[in-house]
Amino acid sequence: MSSDVILESGIGVRGAERPRRRYRLVRHSLLLAGRSLTKTRRSPGVLSDALFMPIIFLLLFVYLFGGAVSGSTHAYLQYVFPGVLVMTMLLAGMLATGLSINTDIKKGVFDRFRSLPIGRSAPLVGLVLGDVIRYVVAAVVLFATGYLMGFRVQTDVPSALAAAGLATALGFAMGWINVLIGVLIREEVVVQTVAFLGIFPLAFGTNMVVPTDTMPGWLQAWVKVNPVSDAVDAARGLLVGGPVAHPAAMTLLWSAGFLAVFAPLAVSAYRRRS
Repeated sequence: MSSDVILESGIGVRGAERPRRRYRLVRHSLLLAGRSLTKTRRSPGVLSDALFMPIIFLLLFVYLFGGAVSGSTHAYLQYVFPGVLVMTMLLAGMLATGLSINTDIKKGVFDRFRSLPIGRSAPLVGLVLGDVIRYVVAAVVLFATGYLMGFRVQTDVPSALAAAGLATALGFAMGWINVLIGVLIREEVVVQTVAFLGIFPLAFGTNMVVPTDTMPGWLQAWVKVNPVSDAVDAARGLLVGGPVAHPAAMTLLWSAGFLAVFAPLAVSAYRRRS
């Protein structure tokens, strides 16, 4: 057999092997996501923040700021609910995932994964996918609480689902920032501190609570470049009416950017640490 034939045969084998490896990575990640869901089912208390955080935020903002900002708690509820939806999705992903990864690494769980014939990124991807249940629980609780308080979607059900989907997409993508933090930092308390310090300027430096034109100039400049502001504007347009196309497109672009940058960084950091 000539060398050309052998070379072509080798390329064919390697080319066929790549899709198989990608498929195995997806399958292993989904299996590990199932492990994460099993842990949640056996210890439902880990979802307590996703259960209570939306209720606390909505009650706090509406009854603390409603009369002062809008003169009516009902009118303010219609204004603030989309922003609370976005903030809830951000916190649901960013505060829990990194801490969970840090804990598993310290307990040696990921060392056991390393001994298995699976992709090195599968444990991270599986854990992040398993935490999607947090987004679902938080969204359901928030909409139920808002409805009981008097919030009403002014558009339609598909638009409301799209608003929740956009908020979840941004929360999932930005959650990889906290995955990176959880891998790089060894102390759990420091992981929580860094996550809080990082998320609050993003979540609160928007027009979620008050209109942008009531803010000082330097804060307005931050609000305009803050990616979370686009998500709040898109959710507000989808839920109560207003411009949607541009802020929704920007939210998707930001989400893709965060995912493209921080997911590979987190996987690379995990490989170096393990």
